[in-house]
Amino acid sequence: MRTLPPSARRRLAEAFVFSSVAPQLKRAADRGQTVKYLFKLADAKTIETVVMHYEATPRSRARTTICVSSQVGCPIGCSFCATGQSGFDRNLSEAEIVDQFLAASRDLGETQRSLTNVVFMGMGEPLNNYAAVVGAIRRWARPDTLNFSPRRVTVSTIGLVPFIERLSAEGLPVNLAISLHAPDDALRSSMIPVNRKYPIAAIVGAARAHAERTGRRTSYEYVLLQGINDSPEQAQRLATVVGRHLSHINLIPMNPIDGSSMAPPSKSRAQAFQSILQTAGISTTIRATRGLDIDAACGQLRARQLQAATSPT
Repeated sequence: MRTLPPSARRRLAEAFVFSSVAPQLKRAADRGQTVKYLFKLADAKTIETVVMHYEATPRSRARTTICVSSQVGCPIGCSFCATGQSGFDRNLSEAEIVDQFLAASRDLGETQRSLTNVVFMGMGEPLNNYAAVVGAIRRWARPDTLNFSPRRVTVSTIGLVPFIERLSAEGLPVNLAISLHAPDDALRSSMIPVNRKYPIAAIVGAARAHAERTGRRTSYEYVLLQGINDSPEQAQRLATVVGRHLSHINLIPMNPIDGSSMAPPSKSRAQAFQSILQTAGISTTIRATRGLDIDAACGQLRARQLQAATSPT
């Protein structure tokens, strides 16, 4: 704005920013269908955001989904998650969540595609940053901003029961995804320590109440770990725990993590697990693995960048 005096322009530059996130790194994979961003924040912390394009099929429309982060790192400490291994720094502000969407949208402008869905499945536990996450969803939905329907937003949680109940009372028809990953409390507690506070029965009960209240079915995320949670018996127990009403199970073969002994099962073993759930009448899909060559699993790209920054030269 060259009509303003230089002193005024300097003061504006010092006091205002157009975005709270700055692209530091961008990587594409799957022939451009998966794009991962590493964004730098004002305090030099970094977060990850992933955009995934899906072409139309006979059963679904073409869509472009953005996977946003809600925290820098994660305090939950799941044994199979790269983000959890890097520890927890802080919550993101509402602006930092909103700006992930805006930054990706600007980048997509060149391809004439637009974001159709948002999933809170990036870094962090969204319900641990409740006010900022709900604030961002409401801001996206405002007619004078993006007019983006909450029905196209999915909030993924490890199962913080009081916050699931609070979200259900917000009047927002958001989709709920539960990161379950085990069919019984003994195994889940060994993988996800917070399960000792909020056991499976309480989590599933809260999820069912949310589904009944909103009319939106609950998705249960289940990372398949070879020899740990992928047996036929565990599939049968999972079917009993989840039930058929307003529920869907996403099976996710584990993305390999450097230094971890855990691994994904074979394709045939994953399909056998899926078949048992489908025979029990439960809608089930095996999520396609994307972007392995760009560290697309949550936390992997950031972890590699942090490792490079601290390694001796």
